[in-house]
Amino acid sequence: MSTAEDHSASIEAAQRFAATVRESVQRVIVGKSTAIDLAIAALLARGHVLIEDVPGTGKTTLSKALAASLGCDFGRIQFTPDLVPADVLGVNLFDMNSRDFEFRPGPVFSQVLLADEINRATPRTQSALLEAMQEGQVSIDGQTRALPRPFFVVATLNPVEMEGTFPLPEAQLDRFLLRLELGYPEPEEEAAMLDRFRGDGGGMEATAVAGPDEIAQAQRAVDGVTVGTQVRDYILAIVAASRSDERLRLGASPRAALALQRASQAQAAIRGRAYVMPDDVKALAIPALAHRLVVDSGARLRGVTAARIVDEILDTVTVPIEG
Repeated sequence: MSTAEDHSASIEAAQRFAATVRESVQRVIVGKSTAIDLAIAALLARGHVLIEDVPGTGKTTLSKALAASLGCDFGRIQFTPDLVPADVLGVNLFDMNSRDFEFRPGPVFSQVLLADEINRATPRTQSALLEAMQEGQVSIDGQTRALPRPFFVVATLNPVEMEGTFPLPEAQLDRFLLRLELGYPEPEEEAAMLDRFRGDGGGMEATAVAGPDEIAQAQRAVDGVTVGTQVRDYILAIVAASRSDERLRLGASPRAALALQRASQAQAAIRGRAYVMPDDVKALAIPALAHRLVVDSGARLRGVTAARIVDEILDTVTVPIEG
């Protein structure tokens, strides 16, 4: 089999992987195919996903169903104001029998980590995840410990206007490849949800349909997705436009450009293509960029949001013609 045929087969395998995981998650979550695909794209791009919405829209349910579908070691942290970094990372405890310190790993030493209501913890505890999310390792008492592979963080976030929350600093937000919102279901979806869970919901659980090997294979397929020169320049033009927008105090960083490219590659693979199209970039621009931008206070008071600015940039930047 030629290299081209090998790559085509790996893209097909990645597409099947996404479809299988999506089907498993939708045993629990009614609809929300776009949100589920965005979460899968973040995983395949070796990134992390932040789910932000009001309580009761299914953030935690989606996160748990996704983790269960992946068949990986799973850890969960319920973030609260009294949580400390050691509760996340682990701690060295002195063993009286061996007369030595023994490391007790925290929940961060999991392949899939659910960080539930992450902005209810203090910034000090939130920052405990920075090194883990960026470098796949943690440093404790001067010793660096590698995290398992894959390492995928699914964090849920309550709106910052809600009482008892701490805003995530820009550096923390920047570690998430994508941010997504679930929103309220459509009327027919909500009716289907009520019918499905009329009883205790027994049997409506996501089951493991993939494992670390399948994830690694799909991630390698995404690595090989082609980004043409025109599409690359389109990404750069979007990023450059954000940096010159007077309504933004902080435009998109080079890491944001990389995130948009990686997410677009994953989107293409999920759609069964070995190349990125401009439509992939447009679909991922808001989830990949909006949470990394800082809106000027004056514009924010006028009701301008980062998502709106990105949307307007997409309307102004020339879309390359596929040839």
